[in-house]
Amino acid sequence: MNLEENKRNAIAFYKMAYEGQPQQAVDQFVGDEYIQHNPDVANGTDGFVDYFLRMQKEYPEKSIEFVRVIAEGNLVALHSHQTWPGNDQYVTMDFFRFDDSGKIVEHWDAIQQIPESSANPNMMY
Repeated sequence: MNLEENKRNAIAFYKMAYEGQPQQAVDQFVGDEYIQHNPDVANGTDGFVDYFLRMQKEYPEKSIEFVRVIAEGNLVALHSHQTWPGNDQYVTMDFFRFDDSGKIVEHWDAIQQIPESSANPNMMY
């Protein structure tokens, strides 16, 4: 298991899909199956592609910044900052499981909108 390569591939996969090329991302980085745990996205690669094509069409001005990447075993975690139209900002955490061939086969995520005020001075990422 090449942790550094998996980290690079997780970022490339997510960025490619997020920026409007989900089919290319699937073709390049996904294994024989794609198990989806986000309840807003259908299971499998078709659901993934449909979701990201719709997001690109509806929100072409969205942007993403990868804050940190952590890899252990066959898992990679991406911690990111997303900005959507109207300056809606979110902190997201995506987790990807890789198969023995270095392909992505499973995804979990958690998304939280950044509030306008906080009880502490620390950033959310």
